Amino acid sequence: MELRHLRYYAAVVEEQSFTKAAEKLFIAQPPLSRQIQNLEAELGVQLFERGSRPLKTTEAGYFFYQHAIKLLSNAEEIKAMTQRIGLVEKTVTMGFVGSLLYGLLPKIVYLFRQQHPYLKIELIEMSTKDQIMALKEGRIDVGFGRLRISDPAVRRVLLRDEPLMVAVHASHPLAQQKEGVYLADIVDENQFLYPSHPKPNFSTQVRHLFSEHGLDPRNLKEVREIQLALGLVAAGEGICIVPESARTIQLPHLHYIPVLDDSAKSPIFLAIRSMDESDHIRSLFDCIYQVYDLEAINYDRAVI
Repeated sequence: MELRHLRYYAAVVEEQSFTKAAEKLFIAQPPLSRQIQNLEAELGVQLFERGSRPLKTTEAGYFFYQHAIKLLSNAEEIKAMTQRIGLVEKTVTMGFVGSLLYGLLPKIVYLFRQQHPYLKIELIEMSTKDQIMALKEGRIDVGFGRLRISDPAVRRVLLRDEPLMVAVHASHPLAQQKEGVYLADIVDENQFLYPSHPKPNFSTQVRHLFSEHGLDPRNLKEVREIQLALGLVAAGEGICIVPESARTIQLPHLHYIPVLDDSAKSPIFLAIRSMDESDHIRSLFDCIYQVYDLEAINYDRAVI
C-alpha cells in the first residue's frame, strides 16, 4: 500500500462516485476502480457498500478513510516542511528521445512537477547515445531512451516494452488488415525510417528487427524525424514502422496497424548514474509506475 492508493480512496469517498473522483484526479475511471479493488483485496475487507447510490463506505471503509486522510495530511506537512528547509533551488535535468513525447513521458513529468513544486525540472532532447555521455559528464541526471547501450558508469532500467505499429495511407491494401501484419508482409514495401542520425537510433533498431527475422528489406529511406516520415506516409509515398504511442499523431488518411511478430517491440529505458540513489530519482520512479498503474500498462517494477 502506497500514499497514492490512499489519495485515490479518499477522493472516491469524498466525491461519493468513481466517475467524479476520476475526473477530480484527471484519470480514467476503469484504472481507478481497479486500484480500489486491489486495495480491498490487500486489506481483505469491503470498503464500499455495493450498489449504494450515492456511494457509501462500510463501517470498516469509514474507519480506513479517517486514518487515510490523517496520514495524507501528515505526509503533506512533512513534505512541505522538508521542501522549505531545502528551499535552495535544486534542478533535475532529464534527457529524452523525441518519440517519447507522444507517449506517457509528458504525464510522468507533469506528475513529477506537481509532487515537487520546489524542484526545477529541465528537459533536453537528445539521442540515447548522447544521454550516456551526458550522464557521465553530469549534464543530465536521468535519461529516457529506447536503445540498449551498456556502460559500467550508467545503470539502465527497462521500464516497459512498447508494441510497434505500421503507419500506412488509407488507400494502401495493408490498411484493410486491421488485425495487423507481420514483418514478412511488409518487407518489399517502400519504407521510411527515422531518424537519419545520429547512429545508433530507432532506425537502427528497425533494421535489426528485420535482420533477426531473416528479412532483407531493400526499399528503405531514412528521413530526419518521425513527423516527416508520417507526413510522407500520409502523402501515399510509403509506409513507416513506429512505436504504438505515435498513434497520437493524427494526419488525414493516416492509419496505424499492429505489427504481429512477438519481438516487434521497442524497449523504453531509464538511465541514471550507477551510484545515484537520490530521493528525487526514487520519486521519479514512483511517478512512472503511478502513471503506468493508471494507464493499465504492464511492467516489472525495478527495485530502486
